[in-house]
Amino acid sequence: MVTATTTAADSAILGYSVKLNPIESEFGKCLQFSSVLKVSTQTNMQAGCVERVFVDSPLSAKVALFNKQANSHQQKQAVNPFSNGKCVGNMAKPQFSKDEYGRPAKGSLSESRAFKATIEICKEMLECCTIINDYGEPLFDPEEKPDDCRKVISFGALFQIYTVISDKLVGMLLRARKHKLVDFEGEVLFQRRDDHVPIILLKPMSEIKRIFEEKINIAREGLKANEAENC
Repeated sequence: MVTATTTAADSAILGYSVKLNPIESEFGKCLQFSSVLKVSTQTNMQAGCVERVFVDSPLSAKVALFNKQANSHQQKQAVNPFSNGKCVGNMAKPQFSKDEYGRPAKGSLSESRAFKATIEICKEMLECCTIINDYGEPLFDPEEKPDDCRKVISFGALFQIYTVISDKLVGMLLRARKHKLVDFEGEVLFQRRDDHVPIILLKPMSEIKRIFEEKINIAREGLKANEAENC
């Protein structure tokens, strides 16, 4: 097998791989391309029986990949109620179960990002509750209410401690209150104006750790399943 630069007619006779030179188009532009021509000649050379096998060029592979992505996008838009397609008005109303509503599609990248975000947010909320438990004081004296495990800390003191760790204190407190882990007055807290507002930790740390560990483990299992689906 010999590699050379020659004409297609010579390659059919000699039987070797050909790499074509760049050709100039009629518009004066130079079109650079590379194509591999594999020619195998049978034993009967006098009959002129030549079998040619063409190998796809990198350009055709890119075109095929683009067409695949375009077709996939068209299929998604066909079932997207917010697209501008003509058939959107005739689409059937989508049906969702209670568990599927408002959640990303199974196996999608959005689902993977949601699991990762859940893990990180649970860790940050656990850290915030841990700081309140470590630096806070008991809400009642042990002699007065020995079974009351709640602890309290002012927003100003908590802000000074938590600023070194993160700048998301108010967001974490709102999330923790939504999960009924902490309680405080007001919708949003502001530095200096609300420094006196008490932040109360409602549950013992052992229970809070158990709650977040369960949530993190569920999110990790879902992330593993999502990654296995996309492999």
